[in-house]
Amino acid sequence: MRIALLGAGHIGQTIARLLGDSGDYQVTVVDRNAAALARCAGQGVITQVVDTEDRAALAAVLRGQQAVVNALPYHLAITAAHLALEAGCHYFDLTEDIAATKEIMRIAEGAKTAFMPQCGLAPGFIGIVAHHLAKSFDSLQDVKMRVGALPAFPTNALKYNLTWSVDGLINEYCHPCEAIFDGQLINALPLEGLEHFSLDGTEYEAFNTSGGLGTLCETLQGKVRNLDYKTVRYPGHRDLMQFLLGDLQLKGDQELLKGVMRRSMPATMQDVVLVFVTVSGMKNGALLQEVFARKIFADRSEGHPLSAIQITTAAGICAAVDLFREGKLPQRGFIRQEQVELPAFLANRFGSAYQQSRQVESIG
Repeated sequence: MRIALLGAGHIGQTIARLLGDSGDYQVTVVDRNAAALARCAGQGVITQVVDTEDRAALAAVLRGQQAVVNALPYHLAITAAHLALEAGCHYFDLTEDIAATKEIMRIAEGAKTAFMPQCGLAPGFIGIVAHHLAKSFDSLQDVKMRVGALPAFPTNALKYNLTWSVDGLINEYCHPCEAIFDGQLINALPLEGLEHFSLDGTEYEAFNTSGGLGTLCETLQGKVRNLDYKTVRYPGHRDLMQFLLGDLQLKGDQELLKGVMRRSMPATMQDVVLVFVTVSGMKNGALLQEVFARKIFADRSEGHPLSAIQITTAAGICAAVDLFREGKLPQRGFIRQEQVELPAFLANRFGSAYQQSRQVESIG
């Protein structure tokens, strides 16, 4: 399968290696950064320096490809999806942006090719898990989805290191958050809904952020009483972000905040991803709860060290592409994450990264 992979950042490089090494994909990696592309060399892929914000140049690259895998910043998702439609390519991306997803859904109407956004960790895998658990209930009460990509060794006041895109991070902290409350679809405020919990003896906080639910609100509306998604951080992070975005009004100058974070907050490869889903409802006349809880750790091998967020995000989109190639997903139109069967995902050669993770023994 011929694939144009847009973006050669940390996630793009991991996607390139996974797909390139599999032997089933001919991958052309496209980026404006020659140095980033050089890091993809030797991974069985073709590299091409292209200005990814130049619509005509990007369109030229897509001609003759069968699929587009978009690992560019979220604000380029709509453009990339339009170009995929024009080129007759299937389309997959990692966006968490709600507006972009709704536009891609519109683009996919009547298309002869498939469009599957939100193929990462959250949205992505978290929605697959939640929908799988929900299907086993006769009636649903509460679906709670919690995900965190955290430094294993936090040292600063925010108790955070950059583990993925700063653009995506600030975007999810600033936009309204879809949820279902008492059966009604609502927009909750970001950074609100603070709660605390412990996992394996470590204390965490969780709060509303945008985009993690994917399309689950539409899928489960009328079927569930409460449905929400919250991002997990170490205690104290939310208050400091609220101070920066609200009190200092940096929500209105996000580029300044992003610049400060890039200059002052080191990236880390030593991270951990938490996945924590609880679903409650009625089964055979009894009120029951099902829980899915995992920790995925960074791979510190000398040859190709990978952060936990690289592993989980790349595994999500590569598994989606692989299941699609195998005919296990619809072959045209808009594809929701919850259309992926969890057992098929975990059995997939890429999705098995989640299967190999450590199941959390206790939650308090």
